[in-house]
Amino acid sequence: MDTTELDDILAAVREFVREKVVPLETRIEDEDAIPEDIITESAEMGLFGWALPEEYGGLGLNAEQDALLAMELGYTTPSFRSLFGTNNGIAGQVLVNYGTDEQKSEWLPRLASGDVVASFALTESEAGSDPSGLRTKATRDGDDYIINGSKRFITNAEASDVLIVFARTDPDATGSKGISVFLVSTKSEGVTVGPHDHKMGQAGAWTSEIFFDDVRVPSANLIGGEEEKGFYAAMASLNKGRLHIAAICVGQSIRILDESVRFAAEAKQGGEPIARFQLVQAMLADIYTDTAAAKSLVLSAAQRWDEGTDRKLGPSSAKLFASEALARIADKGVQIQGGMGYMRESAVERFYRHARLFRIYEGTSEVQRVVVARQLLGGAHKPQFNL
Repeated sequence: MDTTELDDILAAVREFVREKVVPLETRIEDEDAIPEDIITESAEMGLFGWALPEEYGGLGLNAEQDALLAMELGYTTPSFRSLFGTNNGIAGQVLVNYGTDEQKSEWLPRLASGDVVASFALTESEAGSDPSGLRTKATRDGDDYIINGSKRFITNAEASDVLIVFARTDPDATGSKGISVFLVSTKSEGVTVGPHDHKMGQAGAWTSEIFFDDVRVPSANLIGGEEEKGFYAAMASLNKGRLHIAAICVGQSIRILDESVRFAAEAKQGGEPIARFQLVQAMLADIYTDTAAAKSLVLSAAQRWDEGTDRKLGPSSAKLFASEALARIADKGVQIQGGMGYMRESAVERFYRHARLFRIYEGTSEVQRVVVARQLLGGAHKPQFNL
């Protein structure tokens, strides 16, 4: 996509987010749901398919363009982005990168239009940031597979039409071996989606448990038509997803920065704006510096992703820094507002709770540190000096 067209899209999304979604944040928090008119308008804007190929009805944004868009989406409650995050990201990218031509033709146009919502069903009680502990099994039965097991914390499960399900097809395999990935309709007999979870933050973004009890799936629904490709499909999808999540963290940080500067300029103590106090100024400076650093790191990593020179070190280091920086920024945002920052009607109070999850999902900060260290010890930083 050329720069002019991208700028138009970013401007339209920025206006939509700030004029339509931001005013609804309290309602979304209270009702734990995104209003239907926002969902409809998001689909009309093409937000369900920005990262999907143009040939299937998407916008075909590359990683850098995706990051710039994510920063705009991240300016409001992260549950808004979650509406279409799985279609564009971890679920949709499995189909884009590993699906057969028939699977892509059948599902991607419907994902891009928003007619279908997909969920990425990987996480289990013993398989989170590291999926090698996965226990869900898929047993071959003639031309079908029989899936048994369960998943947890699955985003959009309650609203989804199709699940990207990871299961072991080799019962004797352990670790990352023997994992395959399937398309499973949520209407399939034996699929049970539990009620959505009650979380600390990110109200409106629903996660649920899913149970598979002798679910029969035709072999045509084996993504890519080959067994044992699941672990690699999951890792590739998560690596790109980490880059996107890092960009969302930047958008969240920009919002907290705006809220903090506004409050500091308007709130008074002793008849003067608190912005005159140097310790408040120091917190504003720290917020800005962390935000600017995270943005630069994310965009640099996205550029290397598009070049094909780095698809592990960059995403993990960007996700690690941006999510940890967001935690510091959210804490300072509350501190600047004092008692008002602790009240539920305060935006920074909500963003403080939202921020906590970013250091956990799509790979915890601890996992990112391990990935980064292994990449460094393997010499990944040497050829291009990716700094």
